[in-house]
Amino acid sequence: MSLPSSYARVRRVNSFHELISTRFENGVNALCWERTLPGDFGEIVNLLGTDIGITTLEENQLLQLPISAAGKIAVGILLEDQRLLREHGLDPVLDYVNGYLPNDDPSPLRTDVCSFHVDTATAEADTWLCTYHGASSEGLPNEDAQRHVDIPGTRAALLKHCGGEDNAEFLEYLSDHSFDLHYAPAPHARPYSFGPSNLWRIAVDYPDCLVPPCIHRAPDPIPGQPRLLLIS
Repeated sequence: MSLPSSYARVRRVNSFHELISTRFENGVNALCWERTLPGDFGEIVNLLGTDIGITTLEENQLLQLPISAAGKIAVGILLEDQRLLREHGLDPVLDYVNGYLPNDDPSPLRTDVCSFHVDTATAEADTWLCTYHGASSEGLPNEDAQRHVDIPGTRAALLKHCGGEDNAEFLEYLSDHSFDLHYAPAPHARPYSFGPSNLWRIAVDYPDCLVPPCIHRAPDPIPGQPRLLLIS
């Protein structure tokens, strides 16, 4: 993972223990355990079909795949990562992402996972991510982003779409539709890649969180290049 020295919000760690025990503080809102993993994750992906959309993979399904020794090593890693997270009270899922179904919402603002956004929770929580195959997620320094709803032209378009006035009711409308969670990169912004195989823990927006939430996004889908993604 190559990051400019100015990206002080990202911290590298050297183990799973360090990843789960390190506190978010002093502005750091993203932790990365850099890894180079053995095994053939591409072989798994090639056996999962071509249906468009997101398929959550279960353990039995993975264990029944007719794969080589290299593929079995990859399956073992997928299951072990989930085991580690579950042992610490988390609820990870493994998704096969082969594009996204069309969104018929005529909203003037994109709010899917491929738009830069932050995650929210009502109590202390983190988001965990690992891309084993395919394009990786991206992060964006908070200093290099602006909420879409704070951009006058976008706010005016949302207000027109809502058909009301810029008041408390409008703010509730923005929140109800998650418009206030999405960000536009500044013209000079340089998003950073989460990279393949790396396990990330990123900060979420919840009451009394000590750091700003990590702004991130999924990559836009590339036809014929599905992703294998762990998320919790």
